[in-house]
Amino acid sequence: MASAEECREALQTLSGRLTEMSPADRASYFGQRSMSCHVTDLGVTFVTRFTDNGATPVTEAKPDDPPADIRLTANSDDVVSLSATPANIARMWIAGRVQVHASMRDLLALRKLL
Repeated sequence: MASAEECREALQTLSGRLTEMSPADRASYFGQRSMSCHVTDLGVTFVTRFTDNGATPVTEAKPDDPPADIRLTANSDDVVSLSATPANIARMWIAGRVQVHASMRDLLALRKLL
């Protein structure tokens, strides 16, 4: 089982991929959207917000935070694995290891990030 800090770092790596996109692509795909990841075996949820300049630092969600636009759910080992090999999200989703709750637009945008 990965630690909460390892999961936060893995999610920071994933959201950091936005800096590799051109500013125009970043704005068109993500705009001002939020993403959360609930790590089931640790009972912790992390959040970040995508902006025109990239992504804000990944932090632990506060109890009064509104639901994110894009919500992932996975166990700690799968979160770390997803960061190492983002292309595996489809396989992990089909196997039920990762759940994604988002609009169709956000799902298409998420594909660019992963």
